[in-house]
Amino acid sequence: MASTAVTVSWAALQRYAPVRLAVRRYASLLLAVVVGGAVWASAAGDLGVRSPLPGVVTLVLAVASGWASGAVRTRRWPLFLVAAVGWLVLAAAAAGVVASYQAGVRLRGRRLAGYLVGVAVVLGGGIVVGQQVGGVRRITTATTGNVLLLAVCLVGLPLLFGLWIRARRDTLAALRDRAERLEGEREAHADRVRAEERTRIAREMHDVVAHRVSLMVVHAGALEVTAANPATVETAALIRTTGRAALTDLREVLGVLRQAEAAVLPERGLDALDELIGESRAAGLRVSREDEGVPTALPATLGRTAYRVVREALTNVRKHAADAETVVRLRYLPDGLEVVVRNGPSASGPELPGAGQGLLGLRERVELLGGRLDATPVDGGFLVRALLPLAGVA
Repeated sequence: MASTAVTVSWAALQRYAPVRLAVRRYASLLLAVVVGGAVWASAAGDLGVRSPLPGVVTLVLAVASGWASGAVRTRRWPLFLVAAVGWLVLAAAAAGVVASYQAGVRLRGRRLAGYLVGVAVVLGGGIVVGQQVGGVRRITTATTGNVLLLAVCLVGLPLLFGLWIRARRDTLAALRDRAERLEGEREAHADRVRAEERTRIAREMHDVVAHRVSLMVVHAGALEVTAANPATVETAALIRTTGRAALTDLREVLGVLRQAEAAVLPERGLDALDELIGESRAAGLRVSREDEGVPTALPATLGRTAYRVVREALTNVRKHAADAETVVRLRYLPDGLEVVVRNGPSASGPELPGAGQGLLGLRERVELLGGRLDATPVDGGFLVRALLPLAGVA
């Protein structure tokens, strides 16, 4: 039942939304027409005291009152002046009601006090004019009871309503500012927590990983100096060089983690692919490279992604099939690049440990470019194939 009521209410709001939008858009024009018409009707005796003045005077004051009411958002003093003249000349209160509301909304301190003094002067002038004109005008604007009633209804109530609107707006503005300030403090706290967490992770990585890699480099260097077998010396040198490179990469990663804002490490592209294959060959892999098609200039993002595909695939080969024949094939297509890394069957010993997250992250990276990544066993080996379209690169 409650949900039905909410649905009906929401439907009603949606139905009247164009009406509210039109009223908001044409509010100034609507106010001008209403005030001008009310002043004319007051002078004609329909809403107030009939004026004996010529119709031209009434028309001029009605038009002036409407214009001043419509322009009150940018200029308020013309409305106050027209309201005073309209009351003294025609005993028309429409412009005065709008002026009192605007005074409550927009005036503060001395200006509001000055407005109240002006209202008292105008009401006193209206008493004098009513006594001079006599008749219905005297009864309406010059008797004590009517003057007090007019002051309350035509000045006091609109003024109080304007003051309430202003207080409500001030309260909402204060609440909005407080919410924005709290949101900023929350974001600053979250950034501080993230920075502290990054620093903690960097410290732990340095204490654990860097320490062990440093020991590996030291032992490899000692083995390189003391070993008599040339093959052992060469292998120890390779281990030492690789360990130093790993320490350099680790320091870059730790530097990113310690920064307050996320930074992006410089990544290699296809121009460094031969160097990557050379490092893999130095580590004992049997890797060959084949290019098909006409090489063309590729966007840097696509080149970096292709490099990441080959690097991850060769890393997996080193872990799981270090003795297998491996082929890295780049196929240049009219609308993109195809990267294929395929290794044959392996008869190696135990595999190195892996988390299995490398290909998952790589697939997400390829799909961000609008491409596709396939990683499947083939004929006892493994195939990694990535199709990188040019259309997916901004």
